[in-house]
Amino acid sequence: MSIRYAIADDHKIFRQGLKLALGDDKGIMCIGEAEDGVGLLELLATNKADVVLVDLKMPRMDGIEATKEIRILYPDLKVLILTMFDDEHFVLHLMEAGANGYLIKNADPQEIKTAIHAVSENGYYFSDMVSGILLKNVVQKNKATPIFKEATKLSEKETEVLKLICQEYTTAEIGKAVFLSPRTVEGIRANLLEKIGVRNTAGLVMYAVKNGIVS
Repeated sequence: MSIRYAIADDHKIFRQGLKLALGDDKGIMCIGEAEDGVGLLELLATNKADVVLVDLKMPRMDGIEATKEIRILYPDLKVLILTMFDDEHFVLHLMEAGANGYLIKNADPQEIKTAIHAVSENGYYFSDMVSGILLKNVVQKNKATPIFKEATKLSEKETEVLKLICQEYTTAEIGKAVFLSPRTVEGIRANLLEKIGVRNTAGLVMYAVKNGIVS
């Protein structure tokens, strides 16, 4: 089944160009587009999507507010920020708000396709730029984002699953590696989010790096 995606950007020519650039990937399908966050939420109310590509600066409702609303209304929907802004503040703020990935608009179309597949299958996509910013942030003790729950103790199986999540294994691949069903793996992932006190896979990876679970 194709991955269904929607685009929210206030420039029509960019939306059309993006759909054209992604059109040769038969594994993804555009189900609609919007010019801002309000339009995107209206679109999602009547059309099911797996991934949304969201610009940061838009009228009425920007990408940050749209991401926060989506996390409340559609917890499983993957949000991929696609913007001209590469400022560290925006990257950290969007990841903390629940974005699953962050790309700059001059990214190669192939990277955007890769990112759509990655956030759909793994829950996140980190470009080299975002990885550098996140890693820089977690090693600064006074600026760790997000703030993790204190005294978090993970079981051996939870730690094993967390390591595989950080290695970008899919749920099915993790299940095979640790001899568990995909449903059980999803349960462990949900428990990790609750235990650690983060919203998404980005938070799990940041926790794992900060605590030396992965390097």
